[in-house]
Amino acid sequence: MKRYNEVSQELVEELTQVVGAENIHTDAGTLDRYKTDEEQDPRLFHVPEVVIAPGSTEEVAAIMKLANKYLVPVTPRGGGTSVSDGAIPVFGGIVLLLERMNKIIEINEAGMYMVVEAGVPTIVVQQKAREKGLFYAGDPCSAESCLIGGNLATNAGGNKAVRYGTTRHQVYALEAVTPTGDIVELGARLKKCSTGYCLDQLIMGSEGTLGIITQATLKLLPLAPCRLDVLTIFTDVEKATGIVPILIKAGLNPTSVEFMDNSFVQASSDYSELKLPHYEDGSYVIISIETFDEGELESKMEKLEALARANGATDVLVADDRVWTIRKNCLESTRAMSSVSTSDDLVVPVNEIASTINHLCEVASHYPFKVFTLAHAGDGNLHFQILKGKLSDEEWEENLNSFHSKAYAYIYSLGGRLSGEHGIGAKKVNQLEKYTNPVELKMMKAIKNALDPNGVLNPGKVFNI
Repeated sequence: MKRYNEVSQELVEELTQVVGAENIHTDAGTLDRYKTDEEQDPRLFHVPEVVIAPGSTEEVAAIMKLANKYLVPVTPRGGGTSVSDGAIPVFGGIVLLLERMNKIIEINEAGMYMVVEAGVPTIVVQQKAREKGLFYAGDPCSAESCLIGGNLATNAGGNKAVRYGTTRHQVYALEAVTPTGDIVELGARLKKCSTGYCLDQLIMGSEGTLGIITQATLKLLPLAPCRLDVLTIFTDVEKATGIVPILIKAGLNPTSVEFMDNSFVQASSDYSELKLPHYEDGSYVIISIETFDEGELESKMEKLEALARANGATDVLVADDRVWTIRKNCLESTRAMSSVSTSDDLVVPVNEIASTINHLCEVASHYPFKVFTLAHAGDGNLHFQILKGKLSDEEWEENLNSFHSKAYAYIYSLGGRLSGEHGIGAKKVNQLEKYTNPVELKMMKAIKNALDPNGVLNPGKVFNI
């Protein structure tokens, strides 16, 4: 494990010269605010020694050069919405905020792209694209509070990934600061490229361990004028999630297929103060269809309803914004029930998701905690929200570790992985070491050591060096 120096007064003075006194903080109140992200377990909190908010890529680069000079760790932070402890300063040091870098530099309607700084909120990117009659396909459930730079760093998924892919599929190019403080532009606004290593894709999804993304050129798409959301109700989980390949094989090409078990339906409905049909007994599958022609939309909706009912749906209803409110409030609803919880982010081949939910729910039934199940069913991404409740810290750790050992082994036996969209962060470092092929892990560590020889950029995340 790397050893780091404490932040000295000399370093604070040099950092102040970079960003100005108003953008650097060492007071106890500010430091305490950045000891965690969405993590609620106080045993995992770490207080930084200084919080700094640069206003440009050049300032970020200067900060990284100073971090290497003084051998002090730097934790980049976007909106702080990580549920994998990705923005917690595990080794103290500097927390680097990207929120001041919030400019939309260009929206090009003819070229269908947008150039943004990393601190632009994701929802603003979506809104600005729509104002131009265009569409940004990245849509994590935390879109109202997360920043685009964090989406890029974690390769965020979300509700529309089944049709459009994850964040990395929405990007032409990016600007980043390397761990040693160099500025680099990676990728290009091209449909294809086979010119050397694909380094832009390497930086995206590296969770801020291989570079700090400061700017990106995002792909925009034509905005489909015709859209309909449908709420299908099932009482059989296997039939609910099994509808996915049926819809795809039928050529419906859904934009979203979101699954909520009845525990989540009830908890989030109560939290949202909304109650929709089949609150008491149904699992919800929300299906979105988008087209450029009203007749095509009507045809697809008729086919969707027929297929859903033929495959076990007890009801098929036109959905409105209330359904999405309930879906997006799922995690918040359980946090209101337990001060500590964990959100698993497992991913399996799409055809395995129904059996995986059934199997792991059966395994979880033998443990003294409450489990809620969500799934981006269209892309095989499963979320278990597990609540600590009244368990002691020791009981919580023992039972959670036991469940995870069984769940992860099962996931990997199917060809699945630990994370589909939340990342490894600090939370799953040991599990990544355990379940990753040793040669693959060796390659990843070699890349990290080559780009970050002093190990100062977001240490303690993804794996230990």
